[in-house]
Amino acid sequence: MSDNNRSRVVTQGIQRSPNRAMLRAVGFTDEDFTKPIVGVANGYSTITPCNMGINNLALRAQEGIKKAGGMPQMFGTITISDGISMGTEGMKYSLVSREVIADSIETACNGQSMDGVLAIGGCDKNMPGAMIAMARMNIPAIFVYGGTIKPGHYDGKDLTVVSAFEAVGQYSAGKISDDYLTAIERNACPGAGSCGGMFTANTMSSAFEAMGMSLPYSSTMAAEDDEKSDSTEKSAFVLVEAIRKQILPSQILTRKAFENGISVIMAIGGSTNAVLHLLAIAHTMGVKLTIDDFEDIRKRVPVICDLKPSGRYVATNLHQAGGIPQVMKMLLLHGLLHGDALTISGQTVAEVLKDVPDTPSENQDVIRNWNNPVYSEGHLAILKGNLATEGAVAKISGVKKPKITGPARVFESEEECLEAILAKKINPGDVIVVRYEGPKGGPGMREMLAPTSAIIGAGLGDSVGLITDGRFSGGTYGLVVGHVAPEAAVGGTIALVEEGDRITIDASERLLQLDISSEELNRRRANWQPRPPRYTKGILGKYAFLVSSSSLGAVTDRDLF
Repeated sequence: MSDNNRSRVVTQGIQRSPNRAMLRAVGFTDEDFTKPIVGVANGYSTITPCNMGINNLALRAQEGIKKAGGMPQMFGTITISDGISMGTEGMKYSLVSREVIADSIETACNGQSMDGVLAIGGCDKNMPGAMIAMARMNIPAIFVYGGTIKPGHYDGKDLTVVSAFEAVGQYSAGKISDDYLTAIERNACPGAGSCGGMFTANTMSSAFEAMGMSLPYSSTMAAEDDEKSDSTEKSAFVLVEAIRKQILPSQILTRKAFENGISVIMAIGGSTNAVLHLLAIAHTMGVKLTIDDFEDIRKRVPVICDLKPSGRYVATNLHQAGGIPQVMKMLLLHGLLHGDALTISGQTVAEVLKDVPDTPSENQDVIRNWNNPVYSEGHLAILKGNLATEGAVAKISGVKKPKITGPARVFESEEECLEAILAKKINPGDVIVVRYEGPKGGPGMREMLAPTSAIIGAGLGDSVGLITDGRFSGGTYGLVVGHVAPEAAVGGTIALVEEGDRITIDASERLLQLDISSEELNRRRANWQPRPPRYTKGILGKYAFLVSSSSLGAVTDRDLF
């Protein structure tokens, strides 16, 4: 496919066919047929504040492409707001939307023989969805992040959307009044942009900058600031030049690039969802990357940024402190970044970082000095044991007690779990099990932000564990373990847990264990029967039929034939 893509920019202008008549109708003139056709994948939507400012960026990208000598063709992509659908049946569509976005970009670009694509997205799945499409097509491509939201403010505190979820737990625990809860809700999200902490959207934008698919500093810019629009136009110029030079995703998204992305994610304290998404992109690109690679890199890379959800600051603070280039320069100087990896500009990572200071400014404490990290090792730990033979993902930043052994409290859905927490039926020392929420079983692998935020709000964050075959929001923290694989729907051990069983979560030893005998475990497995699928038609039915294990990235195009 890549050979055909390389010829597009050459052949588009010399073809004489009736197809040109339709292109004239959308604005092409005679001279435009000699220019590269550049797709602008526009994720604009008023569904969510993450994407509501994107159309202006798409228009600026169009202008930039024209100025650079390309011919833009804009088309739309969808988004689902995790924050709005959280805790509802609608959340099952969130991870599914990653595949829909990838499919739609691939379909439009390949269907119209585009020479390159500039994708603009904001909410969580926009970025990995776009990157999966870029990897599939292997035409010159660049990602433009719609930008982060600025923090809300109330009662002398900076707020994010997670503040509203935690406030619900505080209210249920009798710690705040109804008026205070309402005030938090009204002030948490003040305008356009993606969730402001180092949650999933900002994590993925940071990773893609580190991997060379976005411009320096672009991943932490605020959506409403002029520099975001200026960076978008610059991205258009860089992409048109990449089309001329035929700089392809396969040259950028190498093993070294993925290792760079993982190193940055560890250093900034990023979301557990990054594991799922990077595995999926690597699969599509044909790069050998496994869940164990995250654990190997975690041991080498300290957390050097003090960012929410477990820290104090938001992405705009990180931007003011030097952004991702400052973090990358520190990693590079300590041998934790591949400086020879290529970026979309044609420069290497080392060349991009040449003028970035070696150390962060002393008048800030968002980015720590190297000898004073927030944590000496990375925060995304891969746990294994008889409860997760393929692995599970835990975010261990901010965890005061990295080990818990306690009785299982088993719930068959997120809703059942949340109801028990809010009814004060969960006790210190319990290990909550939320199952049949995995990629197939959910289907769609919902995030558990509502239950985990309720746990934090109720003051149980340091005394209760939670495991699930579902996912967690980037805003989640505490002793929680997600992506448990194999999942319950395919007969994973999590399906065999019974109320009151003893479960051990040991982050220090990377262990997730059901403390029963192998004989009892085998007896339960022999008696287990799969549940009928919850959906048999529509997109959720198709997704459940096709999707792989979360340990492989929950991809839908693996070995179809």
